[in-house]
Amino acid sequence: MPIILPPLVELLPWVYALTLIPASLLHTRDHFWWSARGAGYLGLSLVLAAWLQAALNEQSDDRLGLAMAGLISVLALVIIDYSRRYLEGELGQQRYVLALLGTLAAVATVVTSTDLIVLVGAWIFSSLCLHQLLTFYRDRPQALVVAHKKFLASRLADVCLLLATGLLVRTGGDSSIAVILDAVNSRLQASGQLGWDLQLAALLLALAVILKSAQLPVHGWLIQVMEAPTPVSALLHAGLVNLGGFLLLRFAPLFSAAVPAQSVLVVVGGLTAVIAALVMMTRISIKVRLAWSTCAQMGLMLLECGLGLYELALVHLLAHSLYKAHAFLAAGETVAQARQHALQPVAPLPGLGDLLWALLLAGLALALLQGAWTWLMPTHELPLVALTILAIGLAPWCLRRGQMLQGLSMFVLLLAAYLLWHQAAAWILDTPLTQAPLLLTGLALLLFISLYLLQALILARPQGALAQRLYPLAFAGFYLDEHFTRLTFRLWPVRSPQPLTSPTGDRP
Repeated sequence: MPIILPPLVELLPWVYALTLIPASLLHTRDHFWWSARGAGYLGLSLVLAAWLQAALNEQSDDRLGLAMAGLISVLALVIIDYSRRYLEGELGQQRYVLALLGTLAAVATVVTSTDLIVLVGAWIFSSLCLHQLLTFYRDRPQALVVAHKKFLASRLADVCLLLATGLLVRTGGDSSIAVILDAVNSRLQASGQLGWDLQLAALLLALAVILKSAQLPVHGWLIQVMEAPTPVSALLHAGLVNLGGFLLLRFAPLFSAAVPAQSVLVVVGGLTAVIAALVMMTRISIKVRLAWSTCAQMGLMLLECGLGLYELALVHLLAHSLYKAHAFLAAGETVAQARQHALQPVAPLPGLGDLLWALLLAGLALALLQGAWTWLMPTHELPLVALTILAIGLAPWCLRRGQMLQGLSMFVLLLAAYLLWHQAAAWILDTPLTQAPLLLTGLALLLFISLYLLQALILARPQGALAQRLYPLAFAGFYLDEHFTRLTFRLWPVRSPQPLTSPTGDRP
């Protein structure tokens, strides 16, 4: 089936790309910033008009690309406007604007392209433009070191992408994504198997997504890239990191039949989500906590795709992007929020029995909700695995403010709201539900139940032997990033204009 986008959406990358011309020629601060803001408003207007055109004419078969284009246009407008105020008085603002517009043009090309070669090329170009934003403060050695680590991980991912592209184009005989997916479906209908070439292509794509999404053990650059301006962090965590999830959704028919790729996504994504969630409990800095949160959320998104829960992954992608953009851009209000929170009465910490009781209540509410769904809508299959994962994550809501009835009602409302979002995501994706291997499903549930119980023990007994032994390891990130850092510096040392340590020997 061809991938058809409204013509207006296809103009979105050109809006950001063509704005590079006036932004590079105009040297007055107000002029090049106003050209960038104009691109943001024009891009959002084009996407809104495209949504209206698709609703009236029903010519768009690519609802996923349309939804992602809407997300990018909203984020672009907000980040451009925030950057103008954030960088007031800074040097190199024109360089920042050019790199930002180039990144937005590349990302918009990724989500609107119907050609695999163009998609991969735009993704590589977006990484190169982002490198300029991450090194905006070129006099900060730590920023250069972290950007260097990110550059090496991205180039490894690019190699995987290019090899997978060659295999997929060879199979389909064309670089069109629709033709490639048709070839995948034809092979599955003919023999019931993908073949070694498509299996290898899916595995290479999964590895590329893992490297691009900052999964263990190459996650360190995402955690440490705090020297860049705050709007760059918002763009990275809300936009570019989520492109891996978009690629998995775009090639869902391929990954649904590739068990090795599914296994890699579930194992790496699940372990990353668990470890990052534990490390995040030891962090105080709001931006560092948000970075570890992104690492865990991306791991969860990869696990969802590995289990075939593409509708949940799409809802997760859109919600995470909007939330993380707001969280980074509102990070400056953290002190005021902390002061306001300190004036409120301190709620007692839940005990271990309370947390276990909450998990039991969540399971019972999930069973009742499933029964009601099956009775009311028997023709719509219920994603039980997705609801189970959500139930484990939302179980503490059953103890909200110590009022069991209120918390349990909120828990049921959240799950019911997800069912509505699930139906909307299924309409956007228009892909049939797939069943992941039972072993992978069991592994995912085991990981989340173990994480819940481990966090319950730590919260209930913060001075216990388990918490005392686990805290130093979690605070050090389980020493996973140190090995990758040493390897990268051994293979390709970073060049810094300043020494990485001060004359007194202190760390930068």
